[in-house]
Amino acid sequence: MDRMKILVVDDEARMRKLVKDFLTKSGYEVIEAEDGSHALDLFYDQKDIALIILDVMMPKVDGWEVCREIRQYSKVPIIMLTAKSDERDELQGFGLGVDEYISKPFSPKILVARVEAILRRAGQLDRENILEAGGIVIDKAAHNVTIDGKPVELSYKEFELLTYFLENKGIALSREKILNNVWNYDYFGDARTIDTHVKKLRSKMGKKGDLIRTIWGMGYKFETENESL
Repeated sequence: MDRMKILVVDDEARMRKLVKDFLTKSGYEVIEAEDGSHALDLFYDQKDIALIILDVMMPKVDGWEVCREIRQYSKVPIIMLTAKSDERDELQGFGLGVDEYISKPFSPKILVARVEAILRRAGQLDRENILEAGGIVIDKAAHNVTIDGKPVELSYKEFELLTYFLENKGIALSREKILNNVWNYDYFGDARTIDTHVKKLRSKMGKKGDLIRTIWGMGYKFETENESL
């Protein structure tokens, strides 16, 4: 069985080694990043990271910004490490979607126990991370898409758009609703943004692009052949 991969991000080499040693002894594979910029590079490059341990105070890109960017694209569990025990920081972390918050100094054994608990919880949700319809399989955790067994490279917004369509299969979706849910309420755009992305998405999906049906004067609906009969 493959070992679960954990990304440890901290600008202190001594801290990374301490955490890595304990996690490795517990059977995990550990990759390291010394700053936020390197962490994001690894996150985009490695598709099978099971959990991220992320320090707050780092050069180049801090932990808050790393967490904020990752959460736009992934629900991978994140444990934040901080030298501060400030309630505002903790609340900010949970507001960004942090799964656990640990103040330094901490017991490495406790950290490993937290990691194992979070991964057990995440394992219970694995089924929710897989969407399937019409030969399309989306793995939300790994951020992968396959169509009839073949991988398809999508931009992050295209991935979110296709995920939203499959999550709302058979439902007519207005452009406004798509804009609000995929681009969020604070996005100042118009319907052309959606139409452009749908056009690109359809082209990458080949024949399966026809499953995204245009509802004239309203928006779109994802519908498989069986549902349309």
